[in-house]
Amino acid sequence: MKIKIDRLGLFGDGVADGPVFASMTLPGEVVEGDVVGDKMATPRIVEPSPDRVKPPCSHFKSCGGCSMQHLREDKLAEWKLDVVRNALTAREITAPISGIHTSPASSRRRASFSGKRTKSGAMVGFHQRASDVLIEVPNCKLLHPDLMASLPILQDLVITGASRKAEISLVVTLTEGGLDVAVSRAKDMDRGLLETLVAKAEQHDLARLTWNDEPVATRRPPVVQFGKGKVALPPGAFLQATEDGEMALLASVKDVVADAKTVIDLFAGCGTFSLPLAEDAMVRAVEGEGDMLEALDKGWRKAKGLKTIVSETRDLYRRPLLPDEFKKIDAVVLDPPRAGAEAQVAELAKADVAKIAMVSCNPVTFARDAATLIAGGYTMQWVDVVDQFRWSSHIELAAAFTRDKK
Repeated sequence: MKIKIDRLGLFGDGVADGPVFASMTLPGEVVEGDVVGDKMATPRIVEPSPDRVKPPCSHFKSCGGCSMQHLREDKLAEWKLDVVRNALTAREITAPISGIHTSPASSRRRASFSGKRTKSGAMVGFHQRASDVLIEVPNCKLLHPDLMASLPILQDLVITGASRKAEISLVVTLTEGGLDVAVSRAKDMDRGLLETLVAKAEQHDLARLTWNDEPVATRRPPVVQFGKGKVALPPGAFLQATEDGEMALLASVKDVVADAKTVIDLFAGCGTFSLPLAEDAMVRAVEGEGDMLEALDKGWRKAKGLKTIVSETRDLYRRPLLPDEFKKIDAVVLDPPRAGAEAQVAELAKADVAKIAMVSCNPVTFARDAATLIAGGYTMQWVDVVDQFRWSSHIELAAAFTRDKK
């Protein structure tokens, strides 16, 4: 069956009339293949688009880590900007979009690998696109070179702690102290395995090794720096995917907050924004995960030259801050997970805050929450788009909201 691709869908697949979804295809292309349900699983390009390019990575056709290396980078940037525009238009919102900041290749400082035992040793890599088949990625163009260098270490850990029947997960983060490795779905711990893993952490010079959520060895604190603060990350804590992307988002947030003297940072995490903002403002950092706030607080106490940060553990989905809690606050920073912050934004829309910086990793939930703020009397001044998940359909953004004091 032949079909012509009309557009790209929200996740980067080509979409033809029907709709029919065909991965790794582009608008204007004629493709051929079997259609099952609403998908053409293995499209053959009959008439290619002039925007099609040779993917820079040899693993592109099989690896599920990147989905859009076949599209010219300027066209990919245009598409991501259009995704944001379309999400806003669907909510009847207009605002200037300044452009897009794209993180460089080989800059991802955190990755989640899968690993499994084999007859000859171990495999570590990513899954094939829409598949549970594991492939190795020795030529990955996305990950930082120090992450790529960790692959033999991860293979050794898989041989040590994986069964032949199931895959294990290995999350690796680059920190100032070295590699922070968290392994899950692995063999249960016993005395012998513990002793072996401690020796492996020493052998491979790991900063920290965590096994099935239990710290095995912490040889050096897995520290990252946020502004003047150094934070030892809890196992599995959120961290922006690239340092470059983090700096771009922080620049946008600082542009909104500017001369504020009192700031509330909602969904504060380990202090990505709280610690840099505390150089000029008193900050109330609110986060649902207590271990992340504890790490933030320790980082703040050890730093010099920062104003007060008050930390509060609070589930903002079940117990959002109420309008009265924003009194005498100059600015709010809001950086929720992909689900957005519907309950919190509903309360914030009733508050009298002059400036709000909202950061989002989901244009759809961002547009929903932005519409609530606008209906409450706020004006969206601008949007900055940040692409730190290069060659994927993932998009992040930061936006400025203002209102005149009531």
